[in-house]
Amino acid sequence: MFTPQHSKTASPARPLALLAALSVALLTGCGSWGFPGVYRINVEQGNIVTQEMIDQLKPGMTRRQVRYILGTPLVEDPFHSARWEYLYMLRNGNDTLREQRLTVYFEGDKLLRYTSTLPPTEAEEEAGENADAVASAAES
Repeated sequence: MFTPQHSKTASPARPLALLAALSVALLTGCGSWGFPGVYRINVEQGNIVTQEMIDQLKPGMTRRQVRYILGTPLVEDPFHSARWEYLYMLRNGNDTLREQRLTVYFEGDKLLRYTSTLPPTEAEEEAGENADAVASAAES
C-alpha cells in the first residue's frame, strides 16, 4: 500500500488557517456592534452658537461684525460667498445627540438675514405672537 507522506504534514496547517480566518471574521464583526459595557465619549464638532450670540445679530451688520460675534464659519463656500454656515454636532459613538445649524445671508458686505435651527427664545415667541395678533387685527 502506498500512503502519501505530504498529506500528514498539510493537514495541521489547514485547521490553523481556518481558525485564523474565523478569528479575523469574528473580530471585525464586533467593531460594528460594539462590545457591551464599553464607554463611548461625546464628540463635539463644529461651531458652538448660543442664542445670546444670535440675539446680537442685526440686519445691516458688516461681515467683520458677524465674524466677531459668531466666530469663523465652519463652511464659507467660494461658490456662495453671500452665505456662511455655522454647523454643530454632538455625537456619542454612532448616535447623534444634538445637531444645530445657523445660516447667515449677506447682501454685499451687509447682513441680510439668518436662519437657525435653535428654538426661539421666549421674547422672540412673544414678539411673533404679537406680530400675528397685529396682522389678524389688520385683516379684520
